[in-house]
Amino acid sequence: MLPYPILTVSLILMWLLLNGFTLGQLIMGSLVAVFASWAMASLRPDKPKLKKWWLLPKLFFIVLFDIILSNVTVAMLIIRGRKKGHKSGFLTIPLELKDRTALALLAVILTSTPGSVWLEYDSYDGSILMHVLDLEEEEQWVATIKNRYEKLLMEIFA
Repeated sequence: MLPYPILTVSLILMWLLLNGFTLGQLIMGSLVAVFASWAMASLRPDKPKLKKWWLLPKLFFIVLFDIILSNVTVAMLIIRGRKKGHKSGFLTIPLELKDRTALALLAVILTSTPGSVWLEYDSYDGSILMHVLDLEEEEQWVATIKNRYEKLLMEIFA
């Protein structure tokens, strides 16, 4: 009946802390918590199938390095201002990656890197739409994402 009992109890306690403790609030919080727990159970994704899990630390350090480098680049861009010819823009990148977990991880990676945002995934043609703060060369961005992240994610989740 309760697929996530810890979530259910936590939601009831949160409800009571926010609304005060009365019998009506306890009943209402319990109903909300039970339905939320059922909703979470229906959203449960498939378990990810990691083919080469030992490559995850490599991916972590690559992403960490890229986030630090991107932070510095964006900070310099803000401090110094834009040079002529530098503009922000939208970019469409075709992907070979099909695994849902790997796609979600790629979305997190691209969005957590300052200066880039994953906007949309088109499952029909397998492409993503991104916005890039400093779009100098489109081909360089496509090559970076495909060679740096997509290949490694395909190895990990294939």
